[in-house]
Amino acid sequence: MTLSCHAPKSEEEIELAKLPLDYAIGFEVYQGKGFKIIEVNKAYPGEHKPFRYLIKENGNQNLHDGEFDAVISFPIQKLILTSTTQIPHLDYLGETDKLIAFPNLTLISSDKTRARIDKGLVTDLGSGAQANIEKIIELDPDWIMISTLGEDLRNLDIFKTAKIPAVINGEYVEQHPLGRAEWIKFTGALLGKWDEALEIFEGIKSDYENASQLVTKDLSAKPSIMAGVMYKDIWYVPGAESWGAQLLQAAGGQYLFEDQKGTGSVQLSYEYVLNKAIDADFWLGASDFKSLKEMGESEPRYKSFKAFQSGGIYTYTLKKGATGGIEYFELGYLRPDLILQDLIKILHPELLPDYQLYFYTQLEK
Repeated sequence: MTLSCHAPKSEEEIELAKLPLDYAIGFEVYQGKGFKIIEVNKAYPGEHKPFRYLIKENGNQNLHDGEFDAVISFPIQKLILTSTTQIPHLDYLGETDKLIAFPNLTLISSDKTRARIDKGLVTDLGSGAQANIEKIIELDPDWIMISTLGEDLRNLDIFKTAKIPAVINGEYVEQHPLGRAEWIKFTGALLGKWDEALEIFEGIKSDYENASQLVTKDLSAKPSIMAGVMYKDIWYVPGAESWGAQLLQAAGGQYLFEDQKGTGSVQLSYEYVLNKAIDADFWLGASDFKSLKEMGESEPRYKSFKAFQSGGIYTYTLKKGATGGIEYFELGYLRPDLILQDLIKILHPELLPDYQLYFYTQLEK
C-alpha cells in the first residue's frame, strides 16, 4: 500500500505494509518506517468514513498530523479506558499500571486493576452514560479508548480541541468470536506491543480452533438449546448471526432460534418461545438468577420448560469481581476459547472429560 492520497508536502509516496489480521474486519493496521497507521472502518453498525490514527513510534515521520483523527506518540505513560471489555487487554499485555481512570470502577472484575483501584491510583469518572469530560481533560491521558455503544462518540471534537487522542474500539460490531478477540492487536499497536498482542491472540485462536475441531468428529446428536429470559412479557434471545449464537453452534448445539435472523437481540413472545423450546435440552444464559427456586419464583411460567424441570439451566453471571462486576462481560470478548470450552463441556462432556467450567455455572435447586 502507498499513502499517496495523504502524502506529505514533498508529495513522495510512503510505503506501508499491511499487518496480518485473521478474523477481525473492523480495523486494519499498516506499518511504515517508524510509525503505524490504524484505520477503523467499522466503529459502529452502518456506513461511515474510516477513523484514521497515526502512531509515532520514533518521532521522525514526515506526515501531516492533520490528516488523522488522532495522533499518538510513544512512550505511553497514562491512558483511560471506557469499557470493561478493554480492561483484559492491559492485563494480558502487562500494561495495567498505565490505567489512570475509568467510568464506574465497581464494574471492573480484574484483580490486577482492582489492586490499583484499592490504592487510589485509578480515578472514577462516574456511572452516568457520559464520562466526566472535565476530569478527563484535567488528567490529560496519552490516549483514551472509547466505545460507540455509549455517548462518547459525540465528545470526539471536545477531545480533539483538548489535544487528547481519542481512539474508537469497535470490537462489539464483530460477530465472529475470534474477530472480537483479535482487537487486542488494536490495543497492542497503540501501546507499542504489537508482537506481544500477536502472540497472545495466536494462543487464544489455537485453543479456540482446537476446541471447535472436537465437535466436528462423529457427533451422534446435537442437543437443543434455548436462551434468554423475559422482561415485561418480552423474551429476548440472540439473533442467529450473533456472536453468542455462533458460539452455541461452534459448540455442537442446535440453537432453537436459528430462524431468528440478525446480529443483535431478538424480541419474541412467551407463547412463541414455549411452542419452540418447551422440550429444549438446555437453557443457557438465563439472566442473573442464583438458583432454580429463585428463577421459578420470579416467573412461574419458566417452570413449563423441560430444561427447567431437568435442571439443564446454566448461567454465566455468577462469577463476579470483588465489587460485583460480571467477569463474563469483561473477559469474554478476549477469551472466546474459554466460553467455547465451557459450552462443549455442558453439551458434550465426554469431549472434555478433565475440563472445569470457567464462566458457566449450573443453577441448583
